[in-house]
Amino acid sequence: MKKAQIKFMMLIAGLLATSMAAAEYGLNLRKGVTEFSEAAYGMHMFTLWICIVIGVVVFGAMIVSIFAHRKSKGAQAEQFTHSTKAEVIWTIIPILILVVIAIPATRALITMENPTDDAGKRMQFDLTIKVTGYQWKWKYDYMEEGISFLSTLAKDSNLARQKGSGIDPATVENYLLDVDNPLVIPANTNIRFLLTADDVIHAWWVPDFGWKRDAIPGFINEAWTNVKTPGTYRGQCAELCGKDHGFMPIVVEVLSQEDYAAWLAEQKGTQAVEAEMVDKEWTQAELMAQGEEVYNTQCATCHQADGTGMEPAFPALAGSELVNGDPAAQIDLVLNGKPGTAMQAFGNLLSESDIAAAITYTRNSFGNTAADAVQPATVKSMKQ
Repeated sequence: MKKAQIKFMMLIAGLLATSMAAAEYGLNLRKGVTEFSEAAYGMHMFTLWICIVIGVVVFGAMIVSIFAHRKSKGAQAEQFTHSTKAEVIWTIIPILILVVIAIPATRALITMENPTDDAGKRMQFDLTIKVTGYQWKWKYDYMEEGISFLSTLAKDSNLARQKGSGIDPATVENYLLDVDNPLVIPANTNIRFLLTADDVIHAWWVPDFGWKRDAIPGFINEAWTNVKTPGTYRGQCAELCGKDHGFMPIVVEVLSQEDYAAWLAEQKGTQAVEAEMVDKEWTQAELMAQGEEVYNTQCATCHQADGTGMEPAFPALAGSELVNGDPAAQIDLVLNGKPGTAMQAFGNLLSESDIAAAITYTRNSFGNTAADAVQPATVKSMKQ
């Protein structure tokens, strides 16, 4: 076998191996689970095949010309400056191709931006969810149901990402793609999303839904979806929003109508219990236990798990005059934040019980000696 033939066969084998690897790693777009994602996937495949056909025709013509009209066969080049007919053809054909691509693409964009029903009227939505981006978490408000909650990076991922934690990220399932409280929505339901932000620009993106929307402070962007298949779908903030941008995942659990109704009833019951707990007199042990969990979820990212902080942006809580001083000053800081710094206001993010517990924990941990207990009722009175 000639060396040229061996090299050719090795080249073919390499290309086959590359194609198999590409198939294994799924380099194509995912089809998704909504009308938008399926439309985008269909347009992608349609355009891809048009490009393939064009490539075959163009490169085929080049290859035929190279071999059939080479100099060794006595071919002589035509002597002309231009061809009006050829210029008209290669102008009209691309225009027709672009029109063929533009029609379904425009139809999909109109459906996405101005949803209508079969009668051509504005689509009626069964559920409206307000999505608010914070550094670095999401808040979900179910507008018709009166429930809301924060969604933050899951505890195991948050610990594994921290330097010196001793936890191998490879051992954490869905590392940096899991949260403590996922967004829960029903399947086969028209859902409207109202997206905004409290601090900087974020972007809410779940690839399987087929769209992405910026969450901008002072503005409200609108999007909608109807997920056909129950399951868990993951995404991320798609805007560079700060140092912890990569730790702001999105998890959406799509349930059947029956399971969603059960979840909703459970959430309403839980929030009713939390409202009653505000007026309860908590023991220091109860506050410390809940406060440790709240601190590790909401505060440790900036102030560190041991309270040492990261100066100068995030001051240490260990030995802090504020933390060891008048509790009212610390409550005010947590409720309202501090303008011009990275300390955000938690008054509208956490419940009175969570704020009281977190403050009590910091005042009695990291070597601090305040030795007191901040009650949720005190936090409630200062919020008002």
